Amino acid sequence: MKITLVSVGKTEEKYLLQGIDIYLKRLKHYIKLEIIELPELKNTKGLSQDQQKTKEAELIGKKLASTDFVVLLDERGQELTSLQFADLLNKRMLASTQNLVFVIGGPYGFDNAIYQRANDKLALSKLTFSHQMVRLFFAEQVYRAFTILKGEPYHHE
Repeated sequence: MKITLVSVGKTEEKYLLQGIDIYLKRLKHYIKLEIIELPELKNTKGLSQDQQKTKEAELIGKKLASTDFVVLLDERGQELTSLQFADLLNKRMLASTQNLVFVIGGPYGFDNAIYQRANDKLALSKLTFSHQMVRLFFAEQVYRAFTILKGEPYHHE
């Protein structure tokens, strides 16, 4: 199984890039995690929020294959513990999922077309985080999940 994180916008803060890189290197022992950063929309002053979401949906849709299992990282999604997230990843592996794709939307969320395409929705927290921080938190949680699945002493419960 391959895990892909698709997100709108780039991570620019050096400390976040360093943190993400740490977890990507650690994850190489377990699985491949690819991060695809889509360009933020430009010249959006004349566009409504819905128009912006529609344009972002077009960009996101181009990165999704029909066989991908798509999980939106969305504030309205289900909240899981780290153990439950590890179980979700394990279930996807047992189901022979080839590509598990997690998606972070733009500043206004997702267009209905992306909600309809999604197989599931997860919320990382009830708190709101910057999209750049979410990438780091997500990479850490994927790493944590694999250490849980392997019985390694990273996660304490």
